[in-house]
Amino acid sequence: MRKISFLLLFFIGMQVLAQDVMTASEVSAFKQSVNAASAKIKTMTTDFIQFKHMDFLAKDVETSGKMAFREPNSLAWQYKKPYNYSIIFKSGKILINDEGKKSQMDAKSNKTFSKINKLIVASVSGQMFDDKEFAISYFKSRDFNIARFIPKDASLKKYIRQVELSFDKKEGTVEQVRLLESETDYTKIVFKNKVLNAKVDDSAFSN
Repeated sequence: MRKISFLLLFFIGMQVLAQDVMTASEVSAFKQSVNAASAKIKTMTTDFIQFKHMDFLAKDVETSGKMAFREPNSLAWQYKKPYNYSIIFKSGKILINDEGKKSQMDAKSNKTFSKINKLIVASVSGQMFDDKEFAISYFKSRDFNIARFIPKDASLKKYIRQVELSFDKKEGTVEQVRLLESETDYTKIVFKNKVLNAKVDDSAFSN
């Protein structure tokens, strides 16, 4: 279950108090903007801060690290504080390094892992709007354009109740995502110091 839990801690987000539903024309313009931006993304590196909110805890659990993405589907998360933990998605494999203890699994052999992998990569690249796996609705706030995804598959719903992606209004790139695991528990991660289309070495995707 620990591996499942870490897979579910890969999303970024903040609660947005004021959200308005987009009009049809606004949705069309928003999707075009995001698709245009995501088409230009070949690589991405960023720092991140992750907050795990659980109803029974007085304070959110905070972790931080670095993320690297390279098209089409290589993704690496390295947690640096308060522990060393990395998880890498590449070539249909999931590579895990837990404080020096390494393991590997085949994402394709597990339906749920495969969908989670696809969801993670799509959330980073912004290419999620045509995914038949989700019911999608669109909103706007003062700072962000927001896409809300609800899984259609019952097996995925066991782990992911809802995913909310917040996009920068100017750049059309993902800035925040909120993952709801239950009515009261959620995970949020905030990207910092994002760098697009710089060279990312193969070593970034090796544990």
